[in-house]
Amino acid sequence: MLTRTPWQVTRSVWWALFIRESFARTMSDRLGWFWLFAQPILIVLVMVSIRTVVMGRVKTIAGAEFVPWLVIGLLGFQLFREIMIRSLGAIDTNKRLFSYRQVKPIDPVFVRTYVDGVLHTFIFLMFIFASLLMNISLIPAYPVHALFIWFSLWTLGVGIGLVLSVLATIFPEIKKIVTVVTLPLMILSGVIFPLNYIPFDLQQYLLLNPIVHGLELLRVYFYPSYQTIPGISLTYLWLWIFSLFSLGLMMHLRFEERLKVL
Repeated sequence: MLTRTPWQVTRSVWWALFIRESFARTMSDRLGWFWLFAQPILIVLVMVSIRTVVMGRVKTIAGAEFVPWLVIGLLGFQLFREIMIRSLGAIDTNKRLFSYRQVKPIDPVFVRTYVDGVLHTFIFLMFIFASLLMNISLIPAYPVHALFIWFSLWTLGVGIGLVLSVLATIFPEIKKIVTVVTLPLMILSGVIFPLNYIPFDLQQYLLLNPIVHGLELLRVYFYPSYQTIPGISLTYLWLWIFSLFSLGLMMHLRFEERLKVL
């Protein structure tokens, strides 16, 4: 009898979960595909309107065009936010599958965050294509660097998703707390308002937030003339990523059996 290696088993599980998550994400209702594109477009339109009312018709922000600057920040943050939010229910919604010993609680977390990352990357590419038709500059000056920072934000979301998926399963109240803090987190990450306008002393506290480093680096690689705040570091961003991944993996190993029965 032929036996499969652990990697072959894991790959088969991930592929099955990928098909399941993809259909659930896009085919759950007739408007599934429509809302995938309509939601980020509506968010961008609302944020542009708010900024226009508050600050007037601003064309440039610290060396970058206003609308692309805002779009990059919103889509980058939405990538992180959706991965973080979707990971909260990854274990609960797939609990029946844990009756198969090949399926581990960490598998649906990895697959769900992967599916969401792919979908948001596709949406980002559609925004870039649409910007060409509208004669808006949304082409990165350094495409490879910008792609790596996009991947870094994606990975940061996966790292915190690993941690929160365990906490939210053991303590369901975590889901409500995470949902509530996403709005202030968006403001503190410099998505809507430039951090350059904030006093230097406060900037040092905001730099503790790794999302700030990811979004600012993403904007820099789109617009080299963009004047970001001092202290932005790719190393700091990846220290957070490695730390969250390590903590998340250890938590899944420690509480694996408990996650299956909760």
